[in-house]
Amino acid sequence: MKLNKIDTIFWDFDGVIMDSNAIRDLGFIEALNGYPKNEVDALMKFHQDNGGLSRYVKFRYFFEAIRGESISDAQVKLWAEKFSKIMMQLLIKPNLLIQETLDFIKVNAHNYNMHIVSGSDQTELRFICKSFDIAHYFNSIHGSPTSKNNLVGTLLEEHSYDKNTCLLIGDSNNDYEAANLNGIRFMGYGNKKIEFKTNLKLF
Repeated sequence: MKLNKIDTIFWDFDGVIMDSNAIRDLGFIEALNGYPKNEVDALMKFHQDNGGLSRYVKFRYFFEAIRGESISDAQVKLWAEKFSKIMMQLLIKPNLLIQETLDFIKVNAHNYNMHIVSGSDQTELRFICKSFDIAHYFNSIHGSPTSKNNLVGTLLEEHSYDKNTCLLIGDSNNDYEAANLNGIRFMGYGNKKIEFKTNLKLF
């Protein structure tokens, strides 16, 4: 079946709009400074294999799956807030924005409905986008603790978008899964391991 044209784009943020994945890596290492290196290394592998998952999931995984400790929602929130403070200091650098993506967004802001759906913290995302004066290009900006699957599903329902005209652009398997679970098209960007799953080219 021939699909309709694209009207709506759901953007991942890290690795797609901002070249921030290495900074996120550093943030986890710094936040968990003092814990055994082998445990932090195990978290980093989980983090890098699951780029689209939120920090809330990753900190819980660190304590429960790696360290075998119980951790409350309140404690996870405290770790996420610590991580966010580190990110606020490290990410406010204009040179981290991916120029190719930014140029496309600026030129096409009026041609598509654009939303950010990210595994990064929502408050942090909105602060970063406002700091770089790019927030106005998007209909809305959403992040964790809500999962990406649910973020996309909620936006599809709230706006009554036609799924055949929607595209999610991301750089992780979690992004690909979010697109598939919600029945929309997917474009892999910036990650050779998932670019072959792309079913549409924009750049």
